[in-house]
Amino acid sequence: MSVHGSRWADPAPLEISRPRLPWWTLLPRWVKYLIAPFVFTWLVCWLLFQLGRVLWRYPLTVTVAVLVGWLQATAGHWVLAFTLLAVVLVLALWRWRHASSFDRFVAPQPRTEFRRFSVYACQWRTVMRLSDLVKTSRGKEYRPKLGRVRSEGWRDRVRVRMVKGQAPEQWELRASGLAHAFKAQSCRVRVRKPGRLELDLVHRDPLVRPVPVPALNDDAASVDLKRVTVGRTETGKPWRVRLLGTHLLTVGVSGAGKGSLLWSIVWALAPLIRSGRVRLAGIDPKGGMELGQAPEVFSRVVFDNGPDAVALLEEIAATVKERATRYRGRLRAWTPETGDPFILLVVDELADVIAYQTDKGLRERASRAVQAITSQGRAPGVCVLGLLQDPRKEVISFRHLFSTRIAMRLDEKAQVDMVLGDGVRERGATAHEISEHTPGVGWAKEEGRRAPFRARAFHVTDTDLDELVTYVTGVPVHRADVLAFPTPQDGSQSGGVAA
Repeated sequence: MSVHGSRWADPAPLEISRPRLPWWTLLPRWVKYLIAPFVFTWLVCWLLFQLGRVLWRYPLTVTVAVLVGWLQATAGHWVLAFTLLAVVLVLALWRWRHASSFDRFVAPQPRTEFRRFSVYACQWRTVMRLSDLVKTSRGKEYRPKLGRVRSEGWRDRVRVRMVKGQAPEQWELRASGLAHAFKAQSCRVRVRKPGRLELDLVHRDPLVRPVPVPALNDDAASVDLKRVTVGRTETGKPWRVRLLGTHLLTVGVSGAGKGSLLWSIVWALAPLIRSGRVRLAGIDPKGGMELGQAPEVFSRVVFDNGPDAVALLEEIAATVKERATRYRGRLRAWTPETGDPFILLVVDELADVIAYQTDKGLRERASRAVQAITSQGRAPGVCVLGLLQDPRKEVISFRHLFSTRIAMRLDEKAQVDMVLGDGVRERGATAHEISEHTPGVGWAKEEGRRAPFRARAFHVTDTDLDELVTYVTGVPVHRADVLAFPTPQDGSQSGGVAA
């Protein structure tokens, strides 16, 4: 520093930072001439690759743009205008006359390209940075890459290539923020393969409307106990549950629609029930408020949680052991060729039988019988369908014996993990957020499948139950006859065992 009079003088007025030139500018000229063809070839390949990416991601947009340009150049703007008007009218007529086929064949591609560009591509970098999904190393930014996008109307399926060192759990923790950032109701994270994810960004509920039951099938041979259709998944495919070689546990609050799943299963099994190849046994501790709607389809049914219910459970447990003894050395699992009927035990409000029974002796006997059936009954051809409201360990300590578990509308977040397993809520199974206006909707977790799925059981009405009883028994049933309550002088009882 120096001072001249009253003025301050900078001792190095021209001292500035030296510009850093790219390394290739320092190469000798002959080297630049030598590598120029290779650089030019690389640049052409890079441009062709980028053009291919655009064609792959926006084929419809590029095709329409090329056709419009060619038509404008060869025929003029009037021909172009009339052609576009004719195409719009044809598409509008198609949409009006056959909306389902239009939504299936025409709408997906333009909707996909529009949403990919306007919703995801334009703000992908910003959302990734604000969501803390970007990593920086030595001044270089590493960002997850946006892959293929597929818009299905009710959801967008977005494929992502993670940054090296990331884990799917990081995305699961930020799923809610990603949903809000992309204007979606929810975001679910699925692992496709190592390093690759697929995000399901849901915009509306495809299961908001009840699913009507299909017509009863007269062909018993077409009913597969490994694939029993009980409803529809949110992707539009049939919801099929496995009964042979498994047990089902369905949990939901009152009014969640557990009865819809119960009667959907019975409806699907109706041909086998009528032929005798499937036998139903039921316990309804609520006095028959559920199973009493169609008791004729059950070979045995008990309307309380007392001695008769315990005796029925112990009888089925004894059947399991007796069949296992007969099959030993001959069969590994039950088949229709054994001549024994497949047994489906339905226990409505399972907690009333194994936890809420005031008689300690009956409670312990019932719990032992149910555990024996669930632990040993899969191979001998016995399946348990248990329905309850409270999934806590002190209520049912052997949840792990039910390999197929279904969570319908629940009250608390923690209950979702209790029913379906740890971590399923982070993967999108939000059973505690199911609307009370959509009974029968639930999240299902099957053995051998990591990801849960969402589905809705058929809506079985009272008229359908009348048709079901008539189909199985061959005797016409009318709801008016069922509602004819007996007088106290009749001596009727609400519970008991019906053959």
